[in-house]
Amino acid sequence: MKHLSIIGNCSMRCSTSCILAVVLLLVLSGMACAGVEYREFASPEQQQAYENLTSELRCLVCQNQTIADSNAELAADLRRQVYEMLQQGKSKQDIAQFMTDRYGDFVLYNPPFKLKTGLLWIGPVLFLLIGLVAVFLFTRRKKTAATVEISAEKQQKIRSLLEKGDQS
Repeated sequence: MKHLSIIGNCSMRCSTSCILAVVLLLVLSGMACAGVEYREFASPEQQQAYENLTSELRCLVCQNQTIADSNAELAADLRRQVYEMLQQGKSKQDIAQFMTDRYGDFVLYNPPFKLKTGLLWIGPVLFLLIGLVAVFLFTRRKKTAATVEISAEKQQKIRSLLEKGDQS
């Protein structure tokens, strides 16, 4: 008899646990959907401009993501600001100029070539060339080190040692 009551309690606990797990999953899935932003646009061109701009502007918090990809609060604010400026009728160039005036060229995912940003564009090529020259010089020095000239006296001694080794 006791055995049956234990089984009954166990199944009751399992069903309660399952119900709690389902409720928890439903609550968590609702939180996941809360992060989705929905914006209405007057035209498809305006929506395309919004998508292009948000994918061309860098998140200043994350630094390796666009504001379209980032979940940071600053990125959400920048997306909202881009949306509002588009609603006001501003062009992509106006919005990009506003962002660079406010945050600098770093906010652009592909910054323009200027004196300030020259190192960003030339640096990788410069480092590659320095690396290639270093590898070339290193291999060249190894070859010259391997071809050390031996005096005639030492060559004669080496030959005589080799000949002695062949005879034994």
